[in-house]
Amino acid sequence: MSNFGFYFTLGWEHIVAWDALDHQLFILVLTVLYTFKEWKQVLVLVTAFTIGHSITLALSTLDIFTLPSDLVEFLIPCTIFITAAANIVKPASTPKGIQLNYIFALFFGLIHGLGFANALKFMLAKDQHLGWSLLSFNLGLEAGQIVLLIFILLLAYVLIDNLKLNRRYWMLSISAAVLLVSLKMAIERFPL
Repeated sequence: MSNFGFYFTLGWEHIVAWDALDHQLFILVLTVLYTFKEWKQVLVLVTAFTIGHSITLALSTLDIFTLPSDLVEFLIPCTIFITAAANIVKPASTPKGIQLNYIFALFFGLIHGLGFANALKFMLAKDQHLGWSLLSFNLGLEAGQIVLLIFILLLAYVLIDNLKLNRRYWMLSISAAVLLVSLKMAIERFPL
């Protein structure tokens, strides 16, 4: 059971730690289109991200699929940038827009999963319970994302429902800010 706690905490910190800005920004820009009334859709969206993340984390840990870490570190802010840009170009919550968000969450989760794979692979090298460790890590990851999601939805509720901030302004301003931060991150991480 101590392995469960260790890997769960590792997954939790992978999302909520101060140095997890890339994952936090991705979750923010994915969920900014939604309000508390749509919490079920957002939960499925965040779970799609975890599924994508889990797949490549497992494939990379087992040395089935890997990419150079400098390329992955560059691609992660690119996924954030693309998602933010999509929010700005088509911020309306149309059925096609919602489907696009699920595709972004799953596909970009695949890329984000590669970002932590090398560190996790090193820790798992001595572990005889790979499946249990990956499950524990992903449960911690999902728990951290749900806490972050609740925070974002609560903030949106206060600003949009209570303070009557225009919902479109909320989506566009958050997406534009995340777009700029992710662009800076991508430039800094550009593989040479």
